[in-house]
Amino acid sequence: MERLAWEMGHRHVAGVDEVGLGPLAGPVVAAAVILPAGAQLPGLDDSKRLSPTKRERLEVLIRRRAVACAVHAVAPEVVDEMGLTRARQLAMSGAVAKLEVPADYLLVDAWEVPDLPLPQMCVVKGDGICASIMAASVIAKVHRDRLMVEYDRQYPGYGFAVHKGYGTAAHLRALAELGPAPIHRRSWAPVRALAAARGGAGGCEPEGGAVPPSGLGR
Repeated sequence: MERLAWEMGHRHVAGVDEVGLGPLAGPVVAAAVILPAGAQLPGLDDSKRLSPTKRERLEVLIRRRAVACAVHAVAPEVVDEMGLTRARQLAMSGAVAKLEVPADYLLVDAWEVPDLPLPQMCVVKGDGICASIMAASVIAKVHRDRLMVEYDRQYPGYGFAVHKGYGTAAHLRALAELGPAPIHRRSWAPVRALAAARGGAGGCEPEGGAVPPSGLGR
């Protein structure tokens, strides 16, 4: 995919991917990665098929070898307000805008990003077959996982460091016991139903202050 774009005359081809569409809590995070020709990234794969240890190792390698790399996160309250499709677009366009070396062509996993006035190719299942999209999926996943570990410190008892906000049985039990935390997506059915049953009451307050939405994408 990258080679085709280079042959078309584009110099800086960015792969773009997002993570965190499905969880009950936490942000949607996207990454954009521009790889140089001939980049060697042994073990690169879709982030979902990699262990946390392998993702961490690859994240360091990708950042070291990429021409440019950036992430952007969309806070859960924005996901609630605008919906998943728009949150995904905002995360992706934000990541591309933050690239220190501007991209002139995009390889995007699954769906195009209409906000971006750049030529782009949508690659179905690109996070499993396209190197720069795979690299973006790894960067986004590692970044989001680190955010969820930090949220686990601020909102103890929910297990965010373990399930990363996804709707596991343990997460649902904690949600029922503690009520929604500030980072829960209130429009998601399990959270909405529980909040309604509790009369709109929130869950636990953060320890030491919440990570502000403006700092999510750093």
